[in-house]
Amino acid sequence: MSRTILTNLFRFAILVFMQVFLLKNITLYNLSTPYLYIMFILLLPFEIPNIMLFALSFLLGLTIDAFYDTPGLHAASCVLLAFVRILFISITVQKDGFDNEPEPTLSVMGLRWFFTYALILTLAHHFFLFNLEVFRLSEIPYTLSRFVLSSIFTVFLMLLSGFLFYRRKERK
Repeated sequence: MSRTILTNLFRFAILVFMQVFLLKNITLYNLSTPYLYIMFILLLPFEIPNIMLFALSFLLGLTIDAFYDTPGLHAASCVLLAFVRILFISITVQKDGFDNEPEPTLSVMGLRWFFTYALILTLAHHFFLFNLEVFRLSEIPYTLSRFVLSSIFTVFLMLLSGFLFYRRKERK
């Protein structure tokens, strides 16, 4: 149990550090910005209580908001992401499978499931974040292009990092 807590604390610190000091400065033609920090929420264990998931999501969003000077945009988007995560996992993963699969990682769940999981959750997060940021109907084409391109960039980085830390699942 304490190993899981330490792993997730380390993951939180690394992802926030990478987002704030590296990925914040990477934008492609002012249309695509990667938000890899949401991977922290995606990789939390299955058995985490919902209230803890919402609290950690809110804390992660507030931390990013502090560095991006966006009052509450990332916090609200992360809480929505936590809600969508709960729905997605309850629909796609069998309840009795939680004992065998502790975390929704690429190496544990497989490429097809993880790609679908990361794509749907990233699309939900980015759609809400960019629409909340702009909040104008006159900028719909620009917002939609930012939403799609940023989602593709973020999912690509998630899959890349998943393959970098990929460990083959051992069969018992």
